[in-house]
Amino acid sequence: MGIGDRLSRLLTEAAADAEAIEHEGQWWTWGQVQRTAQHVTEALDTAGLKTGARVGVVLENRPEHVATVAAVIASGRCLVMLSPLQPAARLAADIAGCALPVVVAGAEPLAREGVAGAVTAHGAALELGTDGTLRPAGGKAPAEAAPAAPGVALEMLTSGTTGPPKRVPLRISQLDQALVSGGQIPKAERLLSRSAALVAAPLVHIGGLWRALACLATGRRMLLMPKFAVEPWVSAVERHQLRAASLVPAALRAVLDAGVPKERLASLRVVTSGTAPCPAELAEGFSRAYGIPVLMTYGATEFAGAVVGWTLPLHERWWRRKAGSAGRAFEGVELRVTGEDGAELPVGRTGRLEVRSEQSTRGGGDWTRTSDLARIDADRFVWIEGRADDAIIRGGFKVQPDIVKGVLETHPAVREAAVAGLADTRLGEVPVAAVEAEPRRPAPHPGELVAHCRARLTPYEVPAHIIVVDALPRTPSSKVSRVELLELVRTRIAQEARS
Repeated sequence: MGIGDRLSRLLTEAAADAEAIEHEGQWWTWGQVQRTAQHVTEALDTAGLKTGARVGVVLENRPEHVATVAAVIASGRCLVMLSPLQPAARLAADIAGCALPVVVAGAEPLAREGVAGAVTAHGAALELGTDGTLRPAGGKAPAEAAPAAPGVALEMLTSGTTGPPKRVPLRISQLDQALVSGGQIPKAERLLSRSAALVAAPLVHIGGLWRALACLATGRRMLLMPKFAVEPWVSAVERHQLRAASLVPAALRAVLDAGVPKERLASLRVVTSGTAPCPAELAEGFSRAYGIPVLMTYGATEFAGAVVGWTLPLHERWWRRKAGSAGRAFEGVELRVTGEDGAELPVGRTGRLEVRSEQSTRGGGDWTRTSDLARIDADRFVWIEGRADDAIIRGGFKVQPDIVKGVLETHPAVREAAVAGLADTRLGEVPVAAVEAEPRRPAPHPGELVAHCRARLTPYEVPAHIIVVDALPRTPSSKVSRVELLELVRTRIAQEARS
């Protein structure tokens, strides 16, 4: 049973009084979810939107928004993700660029300057209330609007780590295969489960949306957080005695730094970690503190989730020899590494990682070339070694940011570093870095860090500027934002020039 059929069954057959979504201490029942979905479906029908029509949703981590997602996908329409995490001007520009016949949004995003006007310039705005009601908020859906490509269920935003977010079309078959690969296969005879799963990542990004769809596919109760915070996350684990949960690397570190007592996480048997590379030392530190294995995963929006990862049996057998690996390919996923000429490289050689799977936007017949540099060893473990498109060309010399980042993080006073390329009129680009200091050590001086790099890197790899910050700037999915990092560096350079 695919996710579309599964959602249709839940919206018609799930017991109305069954708990569906916990949000900020309150439960939404399946009856509330069903009523909201019915409001959405009726409004889209009234607007004349047929199967395959594109529907914009400014998607927040709220129960009524989960119901909207379910309604749009179950009705065979295409959900176009719009991020409420953007500043008003960017959200308005994104909406205008999509030219959508209908946009569903909460009251707060629609009240931002320019947003409602961007919607009504092309179509109708529908305001989604926190109680699940829907009301017209201006504009009119056009008589005709370009539909999505056949079979496309989502136009999904990437996380925007290295620049403006891009929108990726995801087919319904990709979602189905991603759920199968991730082990989220529903039991046909059981519609609902009393088990629960925690969703703390933004729904507007693939990590959060995949976890929400996995909850729905398996009938689990969803514990939906507005955003990740240590105490609410720990409280949810403790209250519901969860056996599995997910934490991005930055959140793993936050739990460790908070000194959460071991007994509060005693129910957990495993923690998964994705969205960004998880350093082996961080995973080891978490496991030592709590006795819980951390299972890394690797994926991308284009694959509707993870395509590589660790399982508990793999961890028990291989972790000591393969710590730091992203794991092995999931079921139904083929991998290879190729050189710049596209030829497949021998085992153990580093090149561009390519993926062939039904999870790919290109389907299971073609290879998709990623931007990630990787090697696959003789035991089929995948090692991610940076991104090809992040390379900084400094006066003709290629600098890999991950190499510089790794050296900076060997300094005892540096907790985490991030490196990006800053435009330079003479050299084209120069590497610059920001570091987050270890909280229990004196903050390092930039000059000390430059000397540390000079002793370990070639001259052209040494960052032209290093700044020390209390916290690295991050996207909503907790990846380091290189866009904001560069703005911080430019601001610091300007300040130093004035002083």
